Amino acid sequence: MRNTTYGLALALMLGWLLWIGKPVLLPVIAAAISVYVLSTAAAGMEGMPVLGRLPGWARRTVILIVFAVAVVLLFVLVINNLAQVAAALTRYEANLAALATRGAGLLGIEDEPTWENLRRTTIDRIDMAGLITPALRGLQGFGFTLFLVVLYASFLMAERGVMARKLMIAMGGEEAGHRALSLMARINDRIGSYLFVKTVVNVILGALSYAIMLVLGIEFALFWAVLIAFLNYIPYIGSIVGVIFPVLLSLAQFGTLWMAGVVMVSLTVVQMFVGGWLEPRMMGRAFNLSPFVVLLALAFWSALWGLPGALLAVPMTASLILVLAEIQATRPLAVMLSASGRV
Repeated sequence: MRNTTYGLALALMLGWLLWIGKPVLLPVIAAAISVYVLSTAAAGMEGMPVLGRLPGWARRTVILIVFAVAVVLLFVLVINNLAQVAAALTRYEANLAALATRGAGLLGIEDEPTWENLRRTTIDRIDMAGLITPALRGLQGFGFTLFLVVLYASFLMAERGVMARKLMIAMGGEEAGHRALSLMARINDRIGSYLFVKTVVNVILGALSYAIMLVLGIEFALFWAVLIAFLNYIPYIGSIVGVIFPVLLSLAQFGTLWMAGVVMVSLTVVQMFVGGWLEPRMMGRAFNLSPFVVLLALAFWSALWGLPGALLAVPMTASLILVLAEIQATRPLAVMLSASGRV
């Protein structure tokens, strides 16, 4: 009973510390997880004709530069496209008005509601000035977090080479040091493989989605494709949410349910192909979490850290299971949390 009480108190204390320490812990953990992807990519460069001849530090430097440029381009893309989407909403008023009129006709209320009445009771009541300031602050915070992620990832990559030696010294013994190094190697292999393959899968998903939206004439196709690829890091839920945004935009852009249906079906087919066929074949056993545990992890980390928590939920939970598996007292818990029972 006493151990249960102590365990519950410790869990509550850790949860409170995670919630309070979000501004500090979030960029650090995001940078550490980014290092897994960057290190795996740097190791994969060894098989390339020219880049493979570079020393390890040079390959890591190239990967870091590419990562920093990609983060900057992502931030610029988000800023520019959000402004363009907000400006384009006024051009969609006629389509929305026609859609509302047709909907009213189908319901037998041709006179009410009109688009003007709907706008007066909905959009016109929104305080846009009051929403712009928090949105700008949120974008500033997003940009600062991205800067910290790149900064921390650079230092973590620079110290990665001496981490093994420092760990051996910190553990105070050769046997304990080798055991800790073995655990870190397993975590690096499992999480690095998962994140690298997941990133490749998301790039393929974004490229296919971009091609479909470009053919269908969806505005801001690149922005929505990047958003779909980004949200696909969230298991189960992210793929659904990623499709909703371009479908809603197509409804406003074309003003027809038929076109919105075409967009929804096309993007859903791509999601099913990538998630149901391509990803399982590329992922292998890197993703060894019970689906129920994944949902619990999403709920827990989303409640603590919002969208960033949902994005980081799977790699953090997988790392936790590997650590629990190395402790004899908690190994049964790790087995129950895994998908296959092997940890």
